[in-house]
Amino acid sequence: MSNRAVVVDSEAPGRLVIRPVPEPTPDRGEAVVRVKALSLNRGEVRRSGMAPAGWRPGWDLAGTVERAAADGSGPRAGARVVGLLPEGAWAERVVVPTHALAALPDKVTFSQAATFPVAGLTALYGLAKRGQILGRRVLVTGATGGVGDFAVQLARLSGAHVTALVRRADQVAAVRQWGAHEVVVGEEISPAPKYDLVLDSVGGRTLGTALVALDRGGVAVTLGVSASAEVTFDTRTFFVGGGATLYGFYLFVEVGAEPAGGGLRRLAELVAGGQVSPHVSLERPWTDIAQVAQDLMARRFPGKAVLTLE
Repeated sequence: MSNRAVVVDSEAPGRLVIRPVPEPTPDRGEAVVRVKALSLNRGEVRRSGMAPAGWRPGWDLAGTVERAAADGSGPRAGARVVGLLPEGAWAERVVVPTHALAALPDKVTFSQAATFPVAGLTALYGLAKRGQILGRRVLVTGATGGVGDFAVQLARLSGAHVTALVRRADQVAAVRQWGAHEVVVGEEISPAPKYDLVLDSVGGRTLGTALVALDRGGVAVTLGVSASAEVTFDTRTFFVGGGATLYGFYLFVEVGAEPAGGGLRRLAELVAGGQVSPHVSLERPWTDIAQVAQDLMARRFPGKAVLTLE
């Protein structure tokens, strides 16, 4: 049986091509999954631009279990699932540890599910860094991105007062529809009002000004640097505020403590119940991977891009 995957080819336009690869060989705690849909994230696409030839990118996948794990754990053969891998998810068949898999309710499509792993889990686990956020003030920067979309909806669902930061005025209506109570346009955060929790995927001046807008005991979670990795902020204002924390968030460290499967199951249940709605801006066949990856990095569409396999 043949298997194909997206691999890096430094000579090809966009550096991403689909090529034959070896059949996946599962360990006892891994299931073989036939992939039906995958989604793209800036991190893996950025790395593809620098990775050596032959490297296989991909974090997010959704599909069906072709062979259940030999140790009896995880979903059964034939189950519809969503999963997370540290690399190599963009393939026709992959092996996934059962702790990184979750079964999908019938109401959740493969395309919806493919947005859950990196974007959904980052928002879900990032929001938990301040504990209970009912009645708290939460700021989400980069709110039109994949993580921001989930974060605004999940924070609103959790009872927080949600402020979203967007780049342009024409993005305001969308994030209000997703649940933001207030919207800030631009790259700076005013020092007032204060926030209990900031989820920042922008970095640069945005994170610098957000740090001094933290309330006493507040937490800023930095999880991306779409603007700049270098941040300057007023240290005195930050420490005089008292007890504020800057938390560096990397999903593949977080899932070591809280396995992906549990979070993926929660997201699937919320989407099935109509409480959260993933926004897929672009859905194309996976043969278009090189062009879609370039469009993602050029910000030619907001939110998530999903590629489907026959």
